[in-house]
Amino acid sequence: MRIAVPDLISNSYFPAVAAVELGFFKAEGLDAELELIFPVPKTMEDLRDGKLDFVAGAAHATLQAFPNWKGAKLLAALAQNTYWMLVLRADLNAKMGDVNAVKGLRIGAAPGPDSTIRQLLVEAGIDLEKDKVDVGPVPGSTGAGVSFGVNAAQALEDGVIDGFWANAMGVEVAVRKGTGTVVLDARRGICPPAAVHYTFPALVTSDAVIERDPESVRAAVRAIVKVQKALKEDPSRATEVGEKLFPAMEASMIAGLIERDLPFYDPGISEDKVKGMNRFAKDIGLLTEDVAYDQVVGTQFSGLWTE
Repeated sequence: MRIAVPDLISNSYFPAVAAVELGFFKAEGLDAELELIFPVPKTMEDLRDGKLDFVAGAAHATLQAFPNWKGAKLLAALAQNTYWMLVLRADLNAKMGDVNAVKGLRIGAAPGPDSTIRQLLVEAGIDLEKDKVDVGPVPGSTGAGVSFGVNAAQALEDGVIDGFWANAMGVEVAVRKGTGTVVLDARRGICPPAAVHYTFPALVTSDAVIERDPESVRAAVRAIVKVQKALKEDPSRATEVGEKLFPAMEASMIAGLIERDLPFYDPGISEDKVKGMNRFAKDIGLLTEDVAYDQVVGTQFSGLWTE
């Protein structure tokens, strides 16, 4: 089974990465191969085209390859809530929660996640054009093997950008180096209220995979549920994964980041979460019609969330 993530050296999709590297997929009878495919729209397109069996990515981004939720299903949440943070240059002395600090700045964001920061800023009363906020890609983030967040932290240090919207790993690198200050944290509600529910990291598959091999899909969901529980019991196991896949600095940081995220490790996908996500998707033009909960979520597998 081929499973892809759009960012590897991060906490964003870590339960899926850990499920492969710590043997949880194997224990469920799945021979899982992990791939890095950036950005998330490309990852979803490969799922649509049958090149992948699963994607661990931003739930709302599924719509970029499966219009109006036709042909794909969310199987489980890898964690809850929108999971990116906004960091600005430390010398700006921006305060936590001060959205107005972005005015006149260049903000780096990956394709896919860029729609969430744009909408967040609009909901916070920022006029991107009038307030001269430039949200765009970070140079050098498209190469194979590149982590967007870690690369963004380097770009911030180099003065290429004034801030970035990325995962907690990239953020932690910038903060530890003294080059960045956290201003917004969507997962923890330091943002406009609606932004918490724009999206969440999810395990996604296609209807074609479900039809072809439902037992393997069930096994994959069980692996995610079990690895979340294992990390809750012993977050230091994240270091084992980091030492296999990450550079030394990031490997030393991952267990702390995962421990910080543990309160959000719940595989359930509630109807309210789907409503909030679809409201956001409609606001940005990614969803054009009302859809039922079971068109979005593989409800036949939802009983596994609480096994």
